[in-house]
Amino acid sequence: MNYFISLLIGAVNSVMVFLNGTVSDHFESFSSSIIIHTVGFIAIIAVLLLTKTKITLDRKTPLYLYSAGLIGVGTVVFSNISYLHLGVSLPLAIGLLAQTIFSIIIDHYGILGMKVIRFNPKKTIGLVLMAFGIVIMIIY
Repeated sequence: MNYFISLLIGAVNSVMVFLNGTVSDHFESFSSSIIIHTVGFIAIIAVLLLTKTKITLDRKTPLYLYSAGLIGVGTVVFSNISYLHLGVSLPLAIGLLAQTIFSIIIDHYGILGMKVIRFNPKKTIGLVLMAFGIVIMIIY
């Protein structure tokens, strides 16, 4: 089930990059980011109201965890900028490789309190194939 959900995330992410990039075609990158996040904010408020979910903040939550919102805004802005020049597939492929590499580093060293999951060097071939695929996409 988790693999299916991950596959679904990838498909939805591709559509999101296309839609966000198209909005960015009509507005500049920062304005489009405001529009995109406002629509997302309204959508999540609607879900919270429909499900009668209450928001509770835990004072023990480390402050740095709230930076995820800033990272999300940066992701949308940079995605919109790269979409205008590279289309949908190339920024997603490059982004996926970068996410994979940084995820491996986070897992391997247990950064940000994550459980340590040591990197198996045999997985390097997958990273090399991903990088090679990106190079092919750039050339052709």
